[in-house]
Amino acid sequence: MSDCIFCKIVAGEIKADVVYENEHVLAFRDINPVMPQHLLIIPKQHIATVNDLTPQHSETVGQMYLASAALAKELGFAEKGYRTVINCNRDGGQLVFHLHLHLLGGRAMGWPPG
Repeated sequence: MSDCIFCKIVAGEIKADVVYENEHVLAFRDINPVMPQHLLIIPKQHIATVNDLTPQHSETVGQMYLASAALAKELGFAEKGYRTVINCNRDGGQLVFHLHLHLLGGRAMGWPPG
């Protein structure tokens, strides 16, 4: 999508602090981190929300979660723990309408979240 900021990052039109990439997904540091480690993992294909997923997206979603586990291990917080979050639509806290998984770690977290 031509007006999607994450599509522009995938296309290389907007710079991001990329930490991981494969044929399905791209991971980069959030520009407004809420944790010591706050990464976004996005599909390279534009998918607006969780509601838009179809069975054909199974591999891509799996790749998002595999990337999150690999990055948590690589960055040194897998053993202590971390959180993965996908927000869906405005009331769910989604601000950019391109599916993205937040990988959050680097300190202890409470439950329930805000």
